[in-house]
Amino acid sequence: MSLRVKLTLLLLVLVIVVAGLSAWAAHLLNNALLAWLLVVGAAILPMGWLAARVMRPIAQMLRALAGTVASYREGDFSLSLVADRDDELGELMTAHNELSAALRAQRAHLVQRELLLDTVMQNSPVALVLVDAHERIAYANIAARHLLSEGRSLNGLRFGDALTRAPPALRSAAAAQSDSLFSTEIEGIEETFHLSQRAFILQGQTFRLYLLKRLTRELSRQEVSTWKKLIRVLSHELNNSLGPLSSLAHSGAEIARRGDYSTLPKVFAAIAERAEHLHHFVSGYAAFAKLPAPRPEHVDWPVFVADLARQQPFATPEALPDLPGWFDRVQVEQALINLLKNAHEAGGAGPLVELLITCAGTHQRIEVRDRGSGMSQTVLAQALLPFYSTKRSGTGLGLALAREIAEAHGGRIQLANRDGGGLSVTLDLPYVRREAGA
Repeated sequence: MSLRVKLTLLLLVLVIVVAGLSAWAAHLLNNALLAWLLVVGAAILPMGWLAARVMRPIAQMLRALAGTVASYREGDFSLSLVADRDDELGELMTAHNELSAALRAQRAHLVQRELLLDTVMQNSPVALVLVDAHERIAYANIAARHLLSEGRSLNGLRFGDALTRAPPALRSAAAAQSDSLFSTEIEGIEETFHLSQRAFILQGQTFRLYLLKRLTRELSRQEVSTWKKLIRVLSHELNNSLGPLSSLAHSGAEIARRGDYSTLPKVFAAIAERAEHLHHFVSGYAAFAKLPAPRPEHVDWPVFVADLARQQPFATPEALPDLPGWFDRVQVEQALINLLKNAHEAGGAGPLVELLITCAGTHQRIEVRDRGSGMSQTVLAQALLPFYSTKRSGTGLGLALAREIAEAHGGRIQLANRDGGGLSVTLDLPYVRREAGA
């Protein structure tokens, strides 16, 4: 029997009883109003008792529901209700128990997924660090712990403190708050890394995620692939040039045999033109392959910058260092010309292309910045490869040559996308203070 039917029957019985007693009392007392008041007053106590008895299971169920809801709020879905009724309350208890079972199953599924995700993240070769709004590390996987803390836990430490033991190139890349590519020495081996940074909100709190991927093996594999591609390009170009040269030489010999010397100058001019084209083609690659050892010297910054500005326009938003630079002027100038040219081709007008120079401690930094479209993660990871280019007519030697020059000086090159759009390319060179004439 449903709860509604029970309450309806109870109300009907009460109405009949009160009406009957009122009529009987009115007949005895000969006063209907007084009889009705006496009957109602006498019926209040049993009516209250019956109402309390009817409402008791409802009150018990509400208290049980309140307790289970409180346990759900704490994340405990193990409680359930004893559904031994066949009315609406029993149906509500059964639905509540089904909800509890579904929440337990979802909770177990989520726990399994979290364990799987944590296992994957912990064993990933990509170093992962999650930093909260207070700059404290909330999560760090095994690769990150080995890179930053010799395998020790990083949770709860300030991210800046953890970076104090990291290589300077990594600290600089992390401070840039943008994706970047840099090289540094790890355990005596030159390693190349790609750093990706993302800010996001999790459960109403702000976090920043740092992903550090080691690219040394990938770059080595891609370099082998690139060299194979270069061999194919060189073979194709040489065959395209040597074939006509051989044909022209044969034609010239035949003309000379017939004594038709008037046409020989045209043949020789065609041979010279094709040979000149081949010379320009090969010399560009030879310049990269035969980079001489740098010969550092004192460089006066104002003169050096003025010479650069005559070849590629740019702005200098900060004052130049007072101390002179120390590097191979010709090589670094060539590297910067390539970087400035790339900055202009990226879409940056003269005033939007900037050159910043700083000397601090034992390092001197030369940074070229533009406001172009920047680089995607794919391009950023391959930009320093020799002969890699996204331009239809590009040789892919500009950034690779700048990298070779920086590393020949004992320094490194770093690429990073800028906030608001654009790219920053930094030459970080060792700075040696020497007296003039030394």
